[in-house]
Amino acid sequence: QVQLVESGGGSVQTGGSLRLSCARSGYTISPYSMAWFRQAPGKEREGVAVINSGGATRYADSVKGRFTISQDNTKNTLYLQMNNLKPEDTAMYYCAARPGSWLRTLLPSDFGYWGQGTQVSVSS
Repeated sequence: QVQLVESGGGSVQTGGSLRLSCARSGYTISPYSMAWFRQAPGKEREGVAVINSGGATRYADSVKGRFTISQDNTKNTLYLQMNNLKPEDTAMYYCAARPGSWLRTLLPSDFGYWGQGTQVSVSS
């Protein structure tokens, strides 16, 4: 059974940093992609960043240069380092996983496995 468990959310001021983690268990499919999504109240879930089993990455334009997605396969953990946070980054952040290594799309419908989410709040 696949389990994805996020941690690391919290409240910071504008310009602050947070690192989110997503511990993965029971997922042995390869190749694969893992991603971070976020959803703010009243808004649709949007893709933030994705990384595949080969280490290739893709970012949403809104976070390029500020966020970094990475993974530690020895720990089965996905990370999202978020720097220079802005109030518009406030959202529930979710990690997700799917088979396949393509990165041309970053849509929630592409991913079948989801964590429960971790809240990030950025105040001005």
